[in-house]
Amino acid sequence: MSVAMIGQFLLSLSLLIVLHECGHFFPAIWFKTRVEKFYLFFDPYFSLFKKKIGDTEYGIGWLPLGGYVKISGMVDESMDKEQMKQPPQPWEFRSKKAWQRLIIMLGGVTVNFVLGFLIFSGLIWHYGEDYLPAENAKFGIYADSLGQKIGLQTGDKIIKVGQKPFDKFDDRAVLREIVFSGIQSLEIERSGQKMSLPIPEGTIDMMTRYENKEKQLFSLPMLNIVNEVISGKPAEKAGLQKGDQMISLNGESMPFFQDFYKNIQKHKNETITLQILRGKDTLTKTVQLGEDGFLGFRPENSLKSSYETKHSDYSFAQALPMGLTKSSDFLVNQVKAFGKMFRGEIKAKESVGGFKSIAQMFGKSWDWERFWTMTASLSLILAFMNLLPIPALDGGYVMFLLWEVFTGKRVSDEFMEKAVTVGFMLLLTLIVVINFWDFIR
Repeated sequence: MSVAMIGQFLLSLSLLIVLHECGHFFPAIWFKTRVEKFYLFFDPYFSLFKKKIGDTEYGIGWLPLGGYVKISGMVDESMDKEQMKQPPQPWEFRSKKAWQRLIIMLGGVTVNFVLGFLIFSGLIWHYGEDYLPAENAKFGIYADSLGQKIGLQTGDKIIKVGQKPFDKFDDRAVLREIVFSGIQSLEIERSGQKMSLPIPEGTIDMMTRYENKEKQLFSLPMLNIVNEVISGKPAEKAGLQKGDQMISLNGESMPFFQDFYKNIQKHKNETITLQILRGKDTLTKTVQLGEDGFLGFRPENSLKSSYETKHSDYSFAQALPMGLTKSSDFLVNQVKAFGKMFRGEIKAKESVGGFKSIAQMFGKSWDWERFWTMTASLSLILAFMNLLPIPALDGGYVMFLLWEVFTGKRVSDEFMEKAVTVGFMLLLTLIVVINFWDFIR
């Protein structure tokens, strides 16, 4: 992993942790509850930095598995049983009304939900949207390995994904509908004929395997046009020029770069025959390839040269509801994925990523648009995961507090201590297991 990758991951993680804990910290202060510690990362045995201001010790721990605020009179992962044996004090968490404690516990996930929504809205407002209308994909799709396995062919034009019109060219949108919504078919146009393409059984399992996470269903066919001839390579010796369009290899029609690139590798150390289009003229070139099988040219970016893309700008007022929709769709997909894992339709071992996988998603170079997109996504995931009704997570405390609000019966401190201990050990086990899967993959 690159330095930029690790740096982006740590910066994003730090921002999310600090803001999440602020969501607990400020409501606690508003309700006059004492906060003893506010830490970024955990600090077993020692901390990298700490400074006490008023009643609160602020610090940075050495173990980057999260962060915490230690609130007086609250059963948490610190397991401060001595404090809990003392009579309740007015400034303690346990002395506050149930609705106040509920607000304190919901503060962290609320911040994460709002943060994710605001970041997505801000990205739409700042960058706008670049997209290719599906109707402008005049050559149809180039079916990649996953697409071919579900029956797609190069040249197909996708019309509908399930019951949704395919308006914007995006293979990820199709993948999400298959995996999360479980659509049964695609409506496509093949050789001028409309037809329904059923999704084969086992597709979800195939698409969510770890080895397929970077693979595409389909991409844009890339015209085989020379943008730059590399000095000293066979292309230069054969007299290829910028703007030449290769249309066949050894007599076989091959107008798209993806096919050309794969097939030319089969002819290492061989003499090949190319048919090229130069202006209005069709030329034939004989080329001797070397042992690497490369012709020696860089192709044009056909997205710019061959397709009419669109860009839309949005005002802040327009971006807000779009950000909310994007956040909601993202969360709904996460809930669906979690449900499918619970039912065994998606294998957690194949699809869940640890710290390594998350860091790799930031990319090898620093890109602020990708950084904020990842941060928004992680913020929403953090909110969702923290709401799970597991003791030691916010959702576990909320579950017990809701019980108290509706029944008037308070869960005992002794029970809470045992529940938090079990929940904390479960979380640690999950973290170890998930990151072990990451390591062995």
